[in-house]
Amino acid sequence: MARVVAGFNVPHTPYLPVTVPKGDTLNGGLFEQTRELLEASRPDAVVIFDDDHVNTFFLDNLPTFAVGFADAMSGPNDEAPLPTREVPIHADLGRAIYTHGIRSGFDLARTEKLTVDHSIMVPLHFLMPEKLVPVVPFFINCLVPPFPSAGRAHAVGKMVGEAVEAFPEDLRVAVIASGSINHEVAGPRVLPGEIWNAPDPGWLEEVVAWLEAGQVEEIVEHATDERLDAVGNVAHELLTIIAMLGAIGDQPLRIVGKDTRLGHCFTAWSADA
Repeated sequence: MARVVAGFNVPHTPYLPVTVPKGDTLNGGLFEQTRELLEASRPDAVVIFDDDHVNTFFLDNLPTFAVGFADAMSGPNDEAPLPTREVPIHADLGRAIYTHGIRSGFDLARTEKLTVDHSIMVPLHFLMPEKLVPVVPFFINCLVPPFPSAGRAHAVGKMVGEAVEAFPEDLRVAVIASGSINHEVAGPRVLPGEIWNAPDPGWLEEVVAWLEAGQVEEIVEHATDERLDAVGNVAHELLTIIAMLGAIGDQPLRIVGKDTRLGHCFTAWSADA
């Protein structure tokens, strides 16, 4: 039987592949530590909870939750400074998650032909620089209102964990959440001369403390639309982390590190630890 053996969250800031080689030792080191922890978990497949930036989907067809299970996907399909790369998908596991979700009362969308943007390709660039483990992309709308509630994101993550456990093959599955916690892009709260900001560093500190303590109920309770809107126009990416927590069984996370300036953190959990 398959089982969830590890969980992680990492940022996907599109310019990190440029700034890390130029001297961003903080994020470069945190990605390296996370990569080592991911490799140590020896996953056969990886489920990625992702926030598409209306590149895989658009306003004419924008699902709240969607699962991709083609044989492969490619990206980035936006202007992220990365070469195009083909990524294998674990289609059988993706199809099983989709089916289990529908039967569990979640109105999931599906896509069997897809390309993806920097929100998946930046994490894979750092975490799987050479050999790619087959992935299952699981999309959560964190960009265009109305958003799913934090409770619904947590429930869908729990459902994914249950679907993995019900999968008949002997697979070790890692779960990755992709996104920031305190971040504004091209909005009214950006820094002078920049297109970004981390407007509320106190929120990042609160969330990191809850993650480390395993206080998932506190995160779900406080991650309301109003609170996340006040934090930044892409702060709903926290929903990917909440889903990841549901999938791994609400375990306390190891804080690998954080970047207060950019408003994100790196966390990890391993069943083998």
